[in-house]
Amino acid sequence: MLRTHRVLYSQAGPPSGDWQPLNFDGEAFHLKGTGELARALLVLRLCAWPPLVTHGLALQAWSQRLLGSRLSGALLRASVYGQFVAGETQEEVEGCVRQLQALGLRPLLAVPTEEEPDSAAQTGEAWYEGNLDAMLRCVDLSRGLPESPDLAGKTLMQLKVTALASTRLCKDLTSWITKPGVSSELSPERLAEAMDSGQNLQVSCLNTEQNQHLQASLSRLNRVAQYARDQQVGLLVDAEYTFINPALSLLVAALAVRWNSPREGGPWVWNTYQAYLKDTHERLRRDAEAAHRAGLAFGVKLVRGAYLEKERKVSQLQGTEDPTQPDYEATSRSYSRCLELMLSLVSHHGPMCHLMVASHNEESVRQATKRMWELGIPLDGPVCFGQLLGMCDHVSLALGM
Repeated sequence: MLRTHRVLYSQAGPPSGDWQPLNFDGEAFHLKGTGELARALLVLRLCAWPPLVTHGLALQAWSQRLLGSRLSGALLRASVYGQFVAGETQEEVEGCVRQLQALGLRPLLAVPTEEEPDSAAQTGEAWYEGNLDAMLRCVDLSRGLPESPDLAGKTLMQLKVTALASTRLCKDLTSWITKPGVSSELSPERLAEAMDSGQNLQVSCLNTEQNQHLQASLSRLNRVAQYARDQQVGLLVDAEYTFINPALSLLVAALAVRWNSPREGGPWVWNTYQAYLKDTHERLRRDAEAAHRAGLAFGVKLVRGAYLEKERKVSQLQGTEDPTQPDYEATSRSYSRCLELMLSLVSHHGPMCHLMVASHNEESVRQATKRMWELGIPLDGPVCFGQLLGMCDHVSLALGM
């Protein structure tokens, strides 16, 4: 049984004639049934109740003991689970997809598996190999979903690197590659060559066990990318925590060297950039320039970020500078700058540069659609929008109308 979470994305672009801003006043909710709206209101009220947010897992365990797994599960499926999750079987997911397509939306599937940095380390390769099988099944499911002739665009799915490579390995790689004057033994090109050839890669900063795990991780990542490419499914690689993100970016860059060349028709591997980090705009500019110099297609998912409290807590414990923006307004300004940079690149480089505007923020979506209209980026062009299902339906529905 493959359990998937969903991200929605819809194509949007420049309207003909005068600029017509999107309407977020809730008019699109007439496309929803009364039952769906009632459930959404219930979940909204529950999520706004602080005790439930703070003690949610404990309350769930308590309800299972009191009501039993079957009744407790039924209540979850009728409320929170049904609001945010596609389904537990392929039939449920396909039924949900048809409903989305009728609303002008396309699904983006993800395997909800990753290794948390503060959890006990996984032992052996079996856990990661099991996750690889789940990723490959997710590619199949993404490719096999019903198609709608009215909705153009590449099929996409989400990928967590820490489902296929250990957090410990990513930490060790990050600590090495962030040192001044690091050698070229950890260059994207060398890792890409190792992925392609299967050669035994030896990195001096890692011990024998870690080198073996790195080789196995590179093989898993390459297998997912190759299979996704064969099935015509793009991979959106999630960003995670700052203390492992440099390693994740290195691995994504290695995949890009192999799979984002013009001959492959990419980009097939996209990276995620978190606007709530202070250095994101500079990294985005630098990575875009590097991809252009190398003649590689460049795919970006632009998000605000999801690990704010954890990042600040870690920086306080370590006595290091807080890597995040000081407040919400600064994060919004960062997102706006990154969005402007990417839309400008899309307008100049066309199919070699792709962007997902992953935002629930009305102003960010308005800015994106207006700039697309001003820059002449077409409706079926390389820009799409993404929201988590159930998080901001009025934005998704407005984009899909």
